[in-house]
Amino acid sequence: MEHGARGAGIKEVAARAGVSAATVSRALSGNGRVSEATRRKVQEAADELGFVISYNASSLASGRSRNIGIVLPTVGRWYFSQVLEGAASALIEAGYDLTLYNTSDGPGHRESVLKEMLQRKRLDAVITVALRLTDEELGQLREVGKPIVAIGGPLPETPTVRVDEFSISSLATRHLIALGHTRIAHIGGGEELERDFRMGSTRQDGYFQAMADAGLSVAPEWLSNSEFSVAGGFAAAKRLLADPAAQVTGIFCAADEIAVGTVLAAREMGLRVPEDLSVIGIDGHELAEVFGLTTISQDPAGQGASAVGAVLDLLQDRPVSKDLLHGFHPTEFVVRSSTAVPGTLRT
Repeated sequence: MEHGARGAGIKEVAARAGVSAATVSRALSGNGRVSEATRRKVQEAADELGFVISYNASSLASGRSRNIGIVLPTVGRWYFSQVLEGAASALIEAGYDLTLYNTSDGPGHRESVLKEMLQRKRLDAVITVALRLTDEELGQLREVGKPIVAIGGPLPETPTVRVDEFSISSLATRHLIALGHTRIAHIGGGEELERDFRMGSTRQDGYFQAMADAGLSVAPEWLSNSEFSVAGGFAAAKRLLADPAAQVTGIFCAADEIAVGTVLAAREMGLRVPEDLSVIGIDGHELAEVFGLTTISQDPAGQGASAVGAVLDLLQDRPVSKDLLHGFHPTEFVVRSSTAVPGTLRT
């Protein structure tokens, strides 16, 4: 029996609220459909009696552990930490625990997570973040027999929170073109962004398409890759800007951290941003505001919260949003001071 601080049990709460004990359990645990009016009535009765539901006891009764597993490549990068923060906050608010699985902690660790840990640990659902799974790996996840929601997908027949990488990259490039830039470089994210779901090449494809649509050619020296960091962007931009053949007036960076490094490199080389060089990124990193960076915010914390919302819908047998099956998470185009018309066009 579940008891509160003054010894009240679930039957006493049920009697006070005028409902069944099963309804009390559903109302307080969140497992099952209960009207908002009934939930409030039960909560008031529980508060009056000092009753607090035991999730251990309700788990035995419902078969639920109130624990969600989140599988991601790393927590050491801004995007992943923001996704995790958003998901964790939403789970806490819903009264769920979180078990984190990091797949990049060494050789064989990813296989261990997918084959053993997920099946050994009691989970109500699984959220994968930026993981491109093989058919075998997806089958292993499905063997867990719990709802699966992806972030950064898509995974086949899986509700997925994702942004339109191609379109936002094309938009970032078109912004520079609309300002009058024709010699526009692209610093991509290299292998790190490419590792799952071809994020790096998809963003490069958007750049190529925007340039082609504008009738602009792309010189080989305008293309560069960077480690996914400020330091990586700084090094790549210095190489690019030091190349006498490049002579670019705008740079589209595949991530805000790369873009911040590019701004710092330009300053060190005596170039003014945006008078001599316009720089745009993607992400919505907090550093973007500090550096006056024009960016397209993809709201990773919101992506994490949306994935949790989808998981809770699935656990309650509610249909998930159509956007999680066929659409994209909303992004925001934020224009700041790092982009302007080329200096030669200024009056």
